[in-house]
Amino acid sequence: MPRIIRKIEHPQRLERRTRVAAYARVSSGKDAMLHSLSAQVSYYSAFIQQHPGWQYCGVYADEALTGTKAARDGFQRLLKDCRNGQIDLVITKSISRFARNTVTLLETVRELKALGVDVFFEEQNLHSISTDGELMITILASYAQEESLSASENQKWRVRKGFESGELVNWRFMFGYDIDKNSIRINPSEATVVQEIFRRALAGDTFGAICRDLNAREVNGALGGRWSVPRIHAILSNEKYTGNALLQKRYRNNHLEKKLCPNNGELPRYFATESHPAIIDEATFQAAQDLLTRLDEKTSHRAKPQLSEFTGMILCPHCGKPYKRVTSNGSIGWNCRTYQEKGKQFCRGKKIPEETLQAACADVLGLDKYDTTVFSENVESIVIPEDNRLQFHLKDGRVVDRAWVDRSRAASWQPEMKEAARQRMLKQRRLR
Repeated sequence: MPRIIRKIEHPQRLERRTRVAAYARVSSGKDAMLHSLSAQVSYYSAFIQQHPGWQYCGVYADEALTGTKAARDGFQRLLKDCRNGQIDLVITKSISRFARNTVTLLETVRELKALGVDVFFEEQNLHSISTDGELMITILASYAQEESLSASENQKWRVRKGFESGELVNWRFMFGYDIDKNSIRINPSEATVVQEIFRRALAGDTFGAICRDLNAREVNGALGGRWSVPRIHAILSNEKYTGNALLQKRYRNNHLEKKLCPNNGELPRYFATESHPAIIDEATFQAAQDLLTRLDEKTSHRAKPQLSEFTGMILCPHCGKPYKRVTSNGSIGWNCRTYQEKGKQFCRGKKIPEETLQAACADVLGLDKYDTTVFSENVESIVIPEDNRLQFHLKDGRVVDRAWVDRSRAASWQPEMKEAARQRMLKQRRLR
């Protein structure tokens, strides 16, 4: 019988379109720059959608963010979608728009290349996935980074020359003043609050009491925020309220990280007198500095509290903030930080007695007696999904639930608490 050979035809595959996205960035929040960003987004949207064989995947953009940092929301979303296999090609205007940090640029391009994602730089007419792409990108990125360094150094020179001349360079906002490009004026309503803070602090009011009163009266703080103890401290220690200014208190460590550091002698500082209108007189300000010095000396002698193994481990079911250790009438427990600092109108977190917490931990870990070391070795975190319920997330991946019962008020009273209450009652009877 003759052999029969038959050709098998494969079904024709549809050519998949290239999934294309674009990245745009401007490093200034000024109107002109934001208009430029809008124009870039419109241009790339139309350009990609009009190209045959391309599938439009969007334009990722960042406003007023420097290219020397990788922590850009639009940039990070782009990388995430590339890692998820949603993009084949990224188009961007130039290397400097993509990143001015050479290390960040090369790490990103190499990662995308390994994922099969090409990056096309329009200005340089360069594809990252090409044979000589990485060499050219390295050279051009180094140039872009040096250009960024040069711009940064020029800006620093301008600012420092301004400081040497006693100019209030880069001073844009301060509670108590209205500041614009050409003038610094006292804000009457805010200045009254500043004067009240100085007066009350020198009269003996605690910073916490001042905060609670201002917040209760709905007096807006800086930028409309609420008052806090650190904010009160910052106002009392700011020499600008006297009409004088200590310049170059802080500086940027370098043009890549741009971390703001306190100037502890690394650079010269300058003191400009009568640089703007005063809200507080010199004598009042100096009295406030003496007060702050006494408070700092008092707190510096306190022994630093040892962190509990529960610190940062327990999360509030209502606001998500971590629980903190609290002591009340000799009773130790854990409650929501928001509840402790702002009150029940902001969070209704419920206090957990430390003894109850330790007993639940011992039960979950199969211990006869609670052990700190065993807890730290085995428990990842404790979540409170609802009141009177604890959810232990263990390091081996297990999740264990435990409920706890509130103690009655009578059972929670310790002998010394009962005796103190008895003495108060006796004292009240004698006064009648």
